Amino acid sequence: MSLLAVENLRVVYSSASRAVTPWRRNRRIEAAPAVDGVSISVGRGEIFGVVGESGSGKSTVARCITGFITPTSGQIRLDGTLLGGRRSVSDRRRVQMVFQDPYSSLNPSMSVLQAIREPIAVHRLRPRGEIDSRAIELMRLVGLDPSLRHARPRQLSGGQRQRASIARALAVEPDILVADEPVSALDVSVQAVILNLLRDLRANLGMSIVFISHDLAVVSYLCDRVAVMREGRIVETGDADEVFANPIDAYTVELLASVPPHPWDAPNVGQINRFQLQENTNASSRH
Repeated sequence: MSLLAVENLRVVYSSASRAVTPWRRNRRIEAAPAVDGVSISVGRGEIFGVVGESGSGKSTVARCITGFITPTSGQIRLDGTLLGGRRSVSDRRRVQMVFQDPYSSLNPSMSVLQAIREPIAVHRLRPRGEIDSRAIELMRLVGLDPSLRHARPRQLSGGQRQRASIARALAVEPDILVADEPVSALDVSVQAVILNLLRDLRANLGMSIVFISHDLAVVSYLCDRVAVMREGRIVETGDADEVFANPIDAYTVELLASVPPHPWDAPNVGQINRFQLQENTNASSRH
């Protein structure tokens, strides 16, 4: 059985009409669905990619999985348990999100140590005397030097901030991470470090990851399976290698054709494998 199962997810946003006619002033107009009939499943220890252009609905799917948005219809099940709009504390703990911009997701007044120790203390996951040591352990796990424990987010590089965000998400010991464009704001060399970190988390912790991205090179490098979204719907899904090597849907073909060549690519490597050149990057190096 899949760890995460999303079934016929549909999200429709509506807005009040601004017509000046008095009898239409408060009428609510249903817009086109942001997500329409999306179904995916994620196994234990699997990295599942959701790829598509901006506005395709992939981030809305991510926010539904994590509980930030209540879907209009459809079901989300975690290990067989239905996740409703109002989730228990334990259900919220089991699904954690890593955001695109780590600077805005971290409290600027908190040090790295404070940011990581806070969820451990709130959820009482360790005795009081062991909280700081657990936070330091998590810093080491994501490749952050413990000497940075008193640093504020503004004192860290983009890669260090993202690793602090990942450590904070791991602090509540989730079953699944939802990573929404976690490397798009980073330069390529730092992207490779974060991607290798996510691979290590899967290998060492058995972590399942839903990885949202518009970058096919990133998804090709990291993910086991992939779903391609367009205008709120999944147009193609399957093993990542198979989807990218032999795309069936015309939109997937267009996405692959739009991937620009990268200066690191050797002539025979192909356009979407640039991160293979960084595969041996040390995930614990500082950026």
